[in-house]
Amino acid sequence: MKKYLYIFCAALSLSAVSCGIDEAVGGAENGDLQAGLTPEDVVAGELLVKFDPQVSSILDRILPMTKSGEASSRSGIVSVDEVLDLVGTYQIERVFPCDSRTEASTREAGLHLWYVVRFGEEYTLDEVARRLSSLGEVQHVELNRTIKRAYSGKAVPFVPGTIMTRAGAGQFDDPYLAYQWNMVNNGGMFTVNDAGETVNKSVAGADVQVEKAWEKCTGDPSIIVAVLDEGVDFTHPDLLPNMWTNPGEPVYGGTEDLDGNGYPGDRHGFNFVRNTGLITTNDVYDSGHGSHVAGVIAAQNNNGIGMSSIAGGTPDSPGVKIMSCQIFSGNLESSALAQVRAVKYAADNGAVILQCSWGYISGAANGYIYGQGYSDDEMWMTYSPVEKVTFDYFLHNAGSPNGVIDGGIAIFAAGNESAPMACYPGKYEDYVSVASTAADWTPATYTNYGPGTTICAPGGDQDYYWDFTDAAAGYKRGERGCVLSTVPQHVSANGFGYMEGTSMACPHVSGVVALGLSYAAQLRKHFTADQFKELLYASVTPAADIEKTWPSLKKYKYFSTDIENVPASLTLSYYKGKMGVGQVNASKLLDAVEGAGTSMTFPNVYVAAGSSVVLVPAMYFPAGASDFKVTVQDASVAECTYDAVSGKMTFKGLKDGMTRASVSAGGTVQEFVITVRSSAGDHGWL
Repeated sequence: MKKYLYIFCAALSLSAVSCGIDEAVGGAENGDLQAGLTPEDVVAGELLVKFDPQVSSILDRILPMTKSGEASSRSGIVSVDEVLDLVGTYQIERVFPCDSRTEASTREAGLHLWYVVRFGEEYTLDEVARRLSSLGEVQHVELNRTIKRAYSGKAVPFVPGTIMTRAGAGQFDDPYLAYQWNMVNNGGMFTVNDAGETVNKSVAGADVQVEKAWEKCTGDPSIIVAVLDEGVDFTHPDLLPNMWTNPGEPVYGGTEDLDGNGYPGDRHGFNFVRNTGLITTNDVYDSGHGSHVAGVIAAQNNNGIGMSSIAGGTPDSPGVKIMSCQIFSGNLESSALAQVRAVKYAADNGAVILQCSWGYISGAANGYIYGQGYSDDEMWMTYSPVEKVTFDYFLHNAGSPNGVIDGGIAIFAAGNESAPMACYPGKYEDYVSVASTAADWTPATYTNYGPGTTICAPGGDQDYYWDFTDAAAGYKRGERGCVLSTVPQHVSANGFGYMEGTSMACPHVSGVVALGLSYAAQLRKHFTADQFKELLYASVTPAADIEKTWPSLKKYKYFSTDIENVPASLTLSYYKGKMGVGQVNASKLLDAVEGAGTSMTFPNVYVAAGSSVVLVPAMYFPAGASDFKVTVQDASVAECTYDAVSGKMTFKGLKDGMTRASVSAGGTVQEFVITVRSSAGDHGWL
């Protein structure tokens, strides 16, 4: 990873740890990954335990303790309590708090069987894990690993200087768009070599091709992106209009769980490190990273201030929403527990995209410099099973079969160790893993590549542009070759700054996916998550086309700031065919959306007798449709009311039975069936 401390350029690094004992990891053999662990690699006095399904009913006795952070002093399982009585006072709570809205899907995925066991430090993790793993009621014991950032550097504050983009993006009046080569690249980033010759280190069009895409769509508020990172500065004027707001939690940071999802005060998301709805961004150790990636995705466009984003909409046409799932806060250590809770929270609260600019060290990285990481799928799934099952939950339970996308898409940074393999979890085949490019299509000097890398995007490259001459600013520096985005004011007084890394490439893909889904929503199109991923990969600027622009088998000389500006070069032949299928292309993706997917139609309604279901009919009719009217043939079975102000249609079940119904608007009529059963839950059948 990039080692200098004043640009937060790397994908956030997770410490790869294990418990060092065979029995405590479900019988898995102890491997090289367990060597050299320290107490700092794990949360002391905590284990993640998966129980056997046969004891589920016993564990359910503690379900009244449903809020995150509320624990019981007993498990109810005699053998488990006997073991834990030996280690003194302990607490046990579900890893995933009970949410009545999603409890059925939680149980179907087996996530209700995962618990956090806490105990005093008189006994070691090894000792307690050995005892628990010997019980027939326990399927697996896993350490609660600490999750660490690679360093504490902050973004470089933005100072206006030489403009670097063409003037073609005139549909927006954001003044800093002129500095965003990653959005609109005119090929005008010149450097000066040792001989005093001017060298062009940019290529026109080496961006995400969003300018033309904006003519069709700038975002849609029905699409929610969960940013798993540092907290997002929801007070930032360029981010505030596009922050997700939980309608069930009117009080920001409150101590009451008003919507019953297990997380009190989660108005704009949740701080899973501090276990509070208060999202923090102004700690002296906060780098601005979470706000930076959020800005690339959804800073508001055409508002006369700041920068432009990929899917941030405009004041007249709102963009996608950002949900802040905070897994890093100041210098506090985070953990696997915080991470997996954030993933499930995102799925349960409406997010369809996971923006994950973090990952383990690549298993192919230089172990002497970076340490060891997961080398294959089996190793990752063996030592981090709760991660795998939680990401599976997101992929299968995010979205809706009646919405724009059925399922979720998880997008990861490939990593920054210059390693010939992407890092986990992103390397796993079900996820999108993003490598980083510079402004001339060449690989960034730090990016991981090779197996597991599925796509690339602009991520910046300070080293490569270290000799960039900024005549307007009067100095030579490299940050203009990085990515400009939003940051909290304590990081940069004007609220904007530069960062680089696959961390920055990742949100470009998240933003383009969000823009594509926004366009699908406007066209009333439906996709499965797998279908949309295939569309994403098929619509890139192909890798072969990118490689044709590479200047030679070696990248122009760059300055390695890791080792005091020593000149170095990159052998481009190593990267050929290994940067994914190509660079993300917003324009081509939106074109592809037009000819793919299926048309959305008003769904059949399932509701319990005495309960209600709410739908938004505008989602299933052409844009602009209004004045909806609904007709229920058998009014004794169900009734429906439509609120023109909120645009919501409420169906109430009256008695068991089925009835035909229809909804109309603008001359279009759609028929559907309402089914009422006494045994129906609010979201399906129990």
